[in-house]
Amino acid sequence: MTQAGERMSADAVHALICGALERSNTSPQNAASVADALLAAELAGQRGHGLRRVPTYAAQAAVGKVDGHAVPGLEQHRPAAALVDAANGFAYPAIVLAHDWLARTCPEQGIAIAGITRSHHCGVAGVIVEQLAEQGLAAMLFANTPAAMAPWGGKRALYGTNPIAFSAPLADGDPVTVDISLSRVARGKIMAANQSGDAIPEGWAFDADGQPTTDPAAALAGTMAPLGDAKGTVLALMVELMCAGLTGANYSYEQTSFLNAEGGPPGAGQTLIAFDPGLFGSDGRARFAAMARMIEETEGARLPGRRRQSLRHDLSANGIPVDMKLIADIEAIGL
Repeated sequence: MTQAGERMSADAVHALICGALERSNTSPQNAASVADALLAAELAGQRGHGLRRVPTYAAQAAVGKVDGHAVPGLEQHRPAAALVDAANGFAYPAIVLAHDWLARTCPEQGIAIAGITRSHHCGVAGVIVEQLAEQGLAAMLFANTPAAMAPWGGKRALYGTNPIAFSAPLADGDPVTVDISLSRVARGKIMAANQSGDAIPEGWAFDADGQPTTDPAAALAGTMAPLGDAKGTVLALMVELMCAGLTGANYSYEQTSFLNAEGGPPGAGQTLIAFDPGLFGSDGRARFAAMARMIEETEGARLPGRRRQSLRHDLSANGIPVDMKLIADIEAIGL
């Protein structure tokens, strides 16, 4: 077992995740795909989407809430449109299948769209689109998640926190990557406040009656406040229609939780759109780079994605800091 104060190498983290999942009724191929994604989340500094997901993922695979042996399938409906069925398995093998198809199709068609249905938690949205940008394609991702936000003025949670991400390749340097969720704060911050007994700032959430609350327990029983108030809820609606209305996946209010092993498969949806930056005849990567330079040359400004990219380089070289209790828990899964 890793000793306190140590960091783990990327290879060790990957092997740890694979072992826990394979002991939890998951095929080696699917376990490796999930491990790739969770490792990428750790390297991006998004620890809530990394190792901390392993116990829940393993528990869901063990009871069949997620099918650890699912093999995703792709059906091409138009020259530039395909639907991937994740088959109630983990999202990541389905995302890889969509990636590969988009990378083949975009150079020929210029633009392509892949929907994913009967899916699961897709992790760090920015990582998914950035991987396409590193292949020279600009990309957008829309993903719906279990219900946590109400339509503006309402009380019933119909929308998830529904991330949106975009990444654009530059003529030189790492891509520009935008990654936002549509709640004002992450639900994990409210869960942490509830565990510690601390109040939350007003404006983060509403109680079950739709009233603003500073009580984290009341907030968890209610709904999240959207980013940008009413504007955030209409963007969340857009994501719902793009991810579930378009693909046949479950709307957020129809999904079970990503955070426990109760109930049936969540059946979430994702939609990926990729396009060639030279789509209109000019070198889009050079124009993207011109705007990126202006931001970088602006005092006090930071180009979206740069902090995460810098962290990835550092953690890849120096190892990933780990929570030792969590490591012990993961090592014990399935034994």
